[in-house]
Amino acid sequence: MTADSYDVVVLGGGVAGCVLASRLSEDGGRSVCLVEAGPDHGPDPGGWPGGALDARALPREEMWERNVPVHRFRGRVIGGSSCVNGCWNTWGSAADHDEWERAGGSRWGFAAMEPYRAAAVRRMGLREVPDRELSPWSRAAVEAARELGHAEVDAGLPGAPGYGFPLLNAVDGRRWNAALAYLDADTRARANLTVLGNAVADRMVLRGGRVEGVVVRAGGVSRTLRAGLYVVAGGTFGSPALLMRSGIGPADPLREAGVSPAVDLPGVGANLSDQPGVFLPLVPTAELDAALAEKEREGELYVNRVLVRAASEYAAEGGWDLHILPSAGPPLFGSLPPGRYEAGVSAFLMKPVSRGRVRLRSADPEESPAIDPAFLSDPEGRDAAVLRSGLATARRFAESAALKGLAGLPEGTAAHELPEAELRARLGTYWHPVGTCAMGPAGDPSSVVDGEGRVHGVANLRVADASVLPTVPAANTQLPVLAAAEMLAAAMAAAPAS
Repeated sequence: MTADSYDVVVLGGGVAGCVLASRLSEDGGRSVCLVEAGPDHGPDPGGWPGGALDARALPREEMWERNVPVHRFRGRVIGGSSCVNGCWNTWGSAADHDEWERAGGSRWGFAAMEPYRAAAVRRMGLREVPDRELSPWSRAAVEAARELGHAEVDAGLPGAPGYGFPLLNAVDGRRWNAALAYLDADTRARANLTVLGNAVADRMVLRGGRVEGVVVRAGGVSRTLRAGLYVVAGGTFGSPALLMRSGIGPADPLREAGVSPAVDLPGVGANLSDQPGVFLPLVPTAELDAALAEKEREGELYVNRVLVRAASEYAAEGGWDLHILPSAGPPLFGSLPPGRYEAGVSAFLMKPVSRGRVRLRSADPEESPAIDPAFLSDPEGRDAAVLRSGLATARRFAESAALKGLAGLPEGTAAHELPEAELRARLGTYWHPVGTCAMGPAGDPSSVVDGEGRVHGVANLRVADASVLPTVPAANTQLPVLAAAEMLAAAMAAAPAS
């Protein structure tokens, strides 16, 4: 084994990891090593695979797993899931920040997070949806929203329920992911920054309540990296798995997986929260198919550019708990003959109360963990009720004068009236998992880190990614995670050395 020493080692090169490595290395006196299990394609877009930069699609080439349920999808590449998602950036409500502030302190408040949201918007180069990217279906969706009484809102800012357009990390069809934004040529030229691609974090070595090193595997060879501070940023599935392989987590399940417990933290891997949804399919008219085909020939066909924030009876005052997405274009799964397209309206549950879990199958870092999202599992049935409310709203969109001339409802039972088993069988996901290393006070057995990401019981270890959020925001999570990583990086930079 070889030994390498740094001031900070960041474990995971996804959305948060790119932010952390970039910001922490701004101090030339601080050496930083970023470790990513997937490939590093570099700072020049010309060195990236074309598919990974196509903002019109959801790339599936560089993933952790193949042929698995969709809720397990996650990118394995520098830039992480910003390389495989829909390039949407939206923001949540004041109620989200109230939840986070109760768990992590004032730095997570609505006003306190605003400078970090703004910093992420600037660095990612987020932009508004150009008018030319609105298909006839998207334009009709805007008219439908107005027809149904929804006000226009800025979806990239704090606000209220209503319809709007996401901010995009894409220009002229090219995806601009977190690696290109935060690890550009100037950043990579810093002598104090090292980026290790194709290097899997195996486990951390603990002694006396501190991390002494982290074992990584690269090219069939194990290396031990040493640092004063270790920051885990492997995402909602990867971060708890790394902690558990290192002996940090619920003691009995660790023993069952062949790991000797070092720090008994029952909250590691618990509290998994994601946003399930159901797609209401419609039958496109020949006129809609022809209009979409023309947009595709122009290179400007995007399945969706409009969202609606909707509130069920359970939503917090002034907030929303549903996203309604009218979409039309190539199918997300499967294929259709040339000139034929899929159309419909999705309802996504944004503020679920159900909680799932991530557990180790074994101590092998290449064996993916067991992931149970536990969608719609809350005993009171609130999540199912909110989702049915969303599907009723989706149907009203489909029946609006603006949309029904472009696509018709299929025969059969309305989606919001489906039997429980059939509703569950049609569940999909928005791909926004959080919560498996949730922040909270040290005395709370369900919490894993404090408001600055410090792991309870381990002096020089932090977690800084979506996994620390105790609840999922009423938003697409990319922009909130970017902002959270910006804030946590600032907190680390200001803290005394561990």
